[in-house]
Amino acid sequence: MVGAAGAPSLRILIAGGGVAGHALAFWLTRGGHRVTVAERFPALRAAGAQVDLRGQGIEAVRRMGLLDTVREALVDEAGVAFIDARGRAKATIMANTSGKGRQTLTSEYEIMRGDLVRVLHDATKDDAEFVYGTSVDGFEQDDTSDGSGAPAPSAAAAASDEPKVTARFSDGSSGDFDLLIGADGQGSRIRRALLPRGHDPYWRVGIHMAYWFVPRIASDTNIRDTYMVPGGRQIMRRSHNATETQVYFVLREESEEASAIHRAPVERQREFWADRFRDAGWQTGRFIESMSTSPFFYSQEIVQVRTDTWSRGRVALAGDAAHCASPYSGMGVSGGLVGAHVLAGEINRHPDDLPTALANYDRTLRPFVDEIQGEVNPRLLRLGMPLTQRAIDAFHAATGIASFLHIPELAARFSKEDRGGNWHLPADPAPLSAA
Repeated sequence: MVGAAGAPSLRILIAGGGVAGHALAFWLTRGGHRVTVAERFPALRAAGAQVDLRGQGIEAVRRMGLLDTVREALVDEAGVAFIDARGRAKATIMANTSGKGRQTLTSEYEIMRGDLVRVLHDATKDDAEFVYGTSVDGFEQDDTSDGSGAPAPSAAAAASDEPKVTARFSDGSSGDFDLLIGADGQGSRIRRALLPRGHDPYWRVGIHMAYWFVPRIASDTNIRDTYMVPGGRQIMRRSHNATETQVYFVLREESEEASAIHRAPVERQREFWADRFRDAGWQTGRFIESMSTSPFFYSQEIVQVRTDTWSRGRVALAGDAAHCASPYSGMGVSGGLVGAHVLAGEINRHPDDLPTALANYDRTLRPFVDEIQGEVNPRLLRLGMPLTQRAIDAFHAATGIASFLHIPELAARFSKEDRGGNWHLPADPAPLSAA
């Protein structure tokens, strides 16, 4: 079967229906390929907390023709305030809305993860097949029997009409594909099967986070409140609509208990976070009280995913499965959109030579990933999560002076580049008219 401009049409399976999975499906279908997206949740996973677009991520959405649609769904967050136990702002850093330079702590493009997924899904659902309630539990490819990896097939083999990857699904079925892409997140099963046994892809910074929704009250404004508590603890409150507010508990702790809690039952996770923050003051009581009734609750360790390879044979990794930069990079979602742009572009340009396509994907994207992952400095993270009240007071004083002089906003506006450096997106993966 042939696709766009007479090129071979590949049958491609994407494991994971998140931001990166949808972006891949968007561009690959426009390259003429037959795309199936397997998502383990029983329906579109249009949930999650607030995310942002920055730098090259904004350009990636613009090239999809979706930037105006994204703008219509943006969250109204004007800036970030650092507050004391009485809720008084000690310093406020506003968003850079000039369209120039670098984004501040708040991006000009703040959006709920679920709303971004809906935008991408609406632009893709008629062209790709989506299978819900099903995960990819394993795979075999013709050059390896256990999914552990092997040298890439030759270009001649890549051009063969015979399927090269057999995916095993959670419902007991299986299917043959030309290419399997793992876009299944930070805890990727595909990555676990692809990399050598025992390989640990995680780079840890000793910070943990939980977030959930609570009913909005009158004092919840469009300024994100950040409250520091002795013991390396932090609470953030940000409101995304007229009725809901997001709460984030952030903990600086290096212990086996903290690392293991994210795999515990949800009730145990809630107990852990309530115990760690019960004495924190400010509005902690309100937040803990609403924790058990929240329609959304998530607990995670802040990590980066670092691997030497993003593909083996006819299996590739994308998004957080390949190169999670962590929430503190500010480029997690943008990184997934950019990576999908690059990977789909290489596949669309070299559908009859997947080894070249996947090698080019790594070579082209790796400098960008190195840049955004390097933005996460453990020393700066610890500086923003002081252990003592004295250190918190010093942070407030320094930040207050900088805020009064508008230094953060001016520095952002006149910066020559945003996060991601001066790396530029390559050519568009496919014409938008092709589908």
